[in-house]
Amino acid sequence: MTIKNAMAIVPLFFSLLAAMAAQETTNDKPQLTIFPHGESRFSISGQLNFILQGHGRFPALNSGPNSLKDTSEHALSRVLTLYTGVEVRRGTELLFDVEDLSGHGISDTLGLAGFTNVDVVRNPDLGPKPYIARIMLHHTIALSGEQAEQEPTPFSISKMVPTKRLEIRIGKLSAADFFDTNSIGSDSHLQFTNWTIVNNGAYDYAADTRGYTYGAIVEYQQPRFAVRVAEMLMPKVANGVNLDWNLLRAHSENTELELRPAWLGAKATTIRALAYWNTANMGDYREAVTAFLREIDPRPDITAHRHQGSLKYGFGLNFEQELPHHLRAFARAGWNEGRHESFAYTEVNNTVSFGIDLGGERWQRKLDKVGSAFVTNGISSDHAEYLRLGGRGFLLGDGNLRYGRENIWETYYTLRMWRGIFASAQLQFISNPGYNQDRGPVWVPGARLHVDF
Repeated sequence: MTIKNAMAIVPLFFSLLAAMAAQETTNDKPQLTIFPHGESRFSISGQLNFILQGHGRFPALNSGPNSLKDTSEHALSRVLTLYTGVEVRRGTELLFDVEDLSGHGISDTLGLAGFTNVDVVRNPDLGPKPYIARIMLHHTIALSGEQAEQEPTPFSISKMVPTKRLEIRIGKLSAADFFDTNSIGSDSHLQFTNWTIVNNGAYDYAADTRGYTYGAIVEYQQPRFAVRVAEMLMPKVANGVNLDWNLLRAHSENTELELRPAWLGAKATTIRALAYWNTANMGDYREAVTAFLREIDPRPDITAHRHQGSLKYGFGLNFEQELPHHLRAFARAGWNEGRHESFAYTEVNNTVSFGIDLGGERWQRKLDKVGSAFVTNGISSDHAEYLRLGGRGFLLGDGNLRYGRENIWETYYTLRMWRGIFASAQLQFISNPGYNQDRGPVWVPGARLHVDF
């Protein structure tokens, strides 16, 4: 099937889904899962996410082994997750999630720093087989007698929590579930899907190639602010499957301050300030370039210039604001030092993003959502020179580079069909893919089907 044929079925797909949509009365509390979930100390739920994306031919003066293909292509990914949890005793939960991923991203997830589909992994050789995504002990220590209601999630199944509390999580988890979160721009199931819009692209958070690691998170929560810190394992190599369990030589420290000022009264405001420090066996872009120019290496090779104990650090800001008329806005900014190789997330050294979403109340579809966002990504001069001379990262490598910032715009419309079934149409526009002014621009349309069980 060609990309033209694949994308031609998208309007028909959404027309059929729209015909299924059932309107709920204003007195009904909508059920947002396929199956009802009662109150119990046991929790079981799941989700299924399909994303279809593709692009047509686009201009490219040069291409390399890690380039986004300049010919027409399409790709389908599927992620199935089973979430389980049990409240062992009051304040203590055990959470266990199994995930299964199949399919792939366009160009085997190569050629873009802000890749278009956050559901796909960066290692196409892993294969489609179930794996343990999370196994986590979550303990809450009450610091006040006052209780507040919260919406249960796969990461905290309790419906009531102390307003002031200390939360401790230990086990296998994803740093992105707890750091740099954003209620407008972090959910690939119902919102955006670009890697650098869903997350801060400069946050090279500790993770294996699937996005998970082992670690401990301690979080202090109260109504107006929160503080969280974490210690996590790093992968043995960039974009690696295996984690390094020797904390004396490889480790990641993360800290985040979250403020909730009452700037607009009842309209929620959230500001997050993030810092992280990664120590691992990382390569040095400057060393790799120097070795090539001195004819020591036949081409720039970051893997030949790794040093155990190398330090990479970075910072991030994250803002979200509720506005009148069911409108919300968000923004992110991030920076990392850019001398050491991109190791765990993506090849970004600095980034700025912003966007909005709008609820469907205005057109009598209160559970629908439309969103639009823009991100501009950049890399350090050392990183750019490495790519210009023919070096390769785990995502990028056009063989040559005329550097320009990678700019991406993404928009989506999410239609709530029935209970936990949602369908989305999306579109992304990318200029300077992989920071290369000699390639692109490229349009990437897509469709998504999401089911919450």
